[in-house]
Amino acid sequence: MTTVTPSAARLTDSLRDIGYDFSSAIADLVDNSITAGATQVDVLVEFDAEQSRVLIADNGHGMTINGLTEAMRFGSRRAYGPGDLGRYGLGLKTASLSQGRSLTVLTRRATGRRVILMRQLDLDLVIEFDDWLIVEPDRTSVINRARNLFEDTAGTVVIWEKLDRVVPSKNAAGGWARRRFETITEKAAEHLSIVFHRFLSGEAKAGLVAITVNGKKLLPWDPFARSEQATKELPEEIFEIQHGDNTGSVSLRRYVLPGRDQFSSHAEFERLSGPLKWNRQQGLYTYRADRLVQWGGWFGIRGIDEHTKLARASVDFDTDLDAAFNINVAKMRVSIPAQLRQMIERPINEMCSIADEAYRKSPGSGPVEEKQKGHGSDSITAGTEIGLALQAAALEAGEYKALKKIAAVMLKNDPNIATALGI
Repeated sequence: MTTVTPSAARLTDSLRDIGYDFSSAIADLVDNSITAGATQVDVLVEFDAEQSRVLIADNGHGMTINGLTEAMRFGSRRAYGPGDLGRYGLGLKTASLSQGRSLTVLTRRATGRRVILMRQLDLDLVIEFDDWLIVEPDRTSVINRARNLFEDTAGTVVIWEKLDRVVPSKNAAGGWARRRFETITEKAAEHLSIVFHRFLSGEAKAGLVAITVNGKKLLPWDPFARSEQATKELPEEIFEIQHGDNTGSVSLRRYVLPGRDQFSSHAEFERLSGPLKWNRQQGLYTYRADRLVQWGGWFGIRGIDEHTKLARASVDFDTDLDAAFNINVAKMRVSIPAQLRQMIERPINEMCSIADEAYRKSPGSGPVEEKQKGHGSDSITAGTEIGLALQAAALEAGEYKALKKIAAVMLKNDPNIATALGI
């Protein structure tokens, strides 16, 4: 038997292209902070030409020297418990090196004046010796700043330097480089507000987690606009799926968001449109242990449609179903299991049917508005509200098809009332 050790230089360089962008790389490190029990995570993105850097500090429980050494290992041997946001033991290294060539971790296990442990993984050193080298770094001004972030608390600070994937090699101090840095920082803040919105609002099982980017506290972005009075939530559905020896439950929660004229303000309508905007923001929002992994689109169940842009649904699963959902290393992509796809097709299509009708019946929607002239905008809105409530109740009672038959008869016998109700 022969042991063949992979080339450290070749493999680490290859792992830089595992699929992270700047925002998802930072999100992966926030995952680690949350898993470590942090209630505060501070992200500092600092432009300084070739010396630009990123620091991610948390107040989690920190690591021992053995834990720190293991965390720096590619393919960490640590075991992940139920609900832990980590998965493959690669995130700290692959996420960090996807953006820069130097990763430094400082950690302290306990409060008070206990020693702060430090280790560094520098890609240039790994390539020079073609070995998996982890060193204790020399003190620098950046490391001293990182040490000061601890104050008297336990926690961990991660430093990214030599940001060759972020700062251009030419004219690194120029205006374009600075603007790019500012843009990706804004996008990262937006991304974290979306991905960790349940933690930022305190809804997650792990409790409330505060996250700041360059000192600005992030606010949660709720894709389902639950603070809006006109948002409709349909009955939750729970499905049980099996993958290998594992059996787990998946929850589906469905929402029909208000039309433009039913939002509390135009500003809120624009904000809730999301980074992909209304049409591409419709669809399924997949959560793993309360952390949003993927959003937008219908996973092939149906196509994107202007008339269903108000329909959004959450699909929740826990870490025991990771294999079934085929989550990738960067935790940016999942696949809906075939058996689950069949189960959710009917409730998804029902929700989209209600969203379609809500879109068509809302004031300012075009042809429907002409049909409803003479009823008055207040009565139209009230009728639509009643119609949506009837449809939601029919869904919960399992009588949606019966309601559609009743609606067809009503449309024939009294089309004005049927139109006003939006059924």
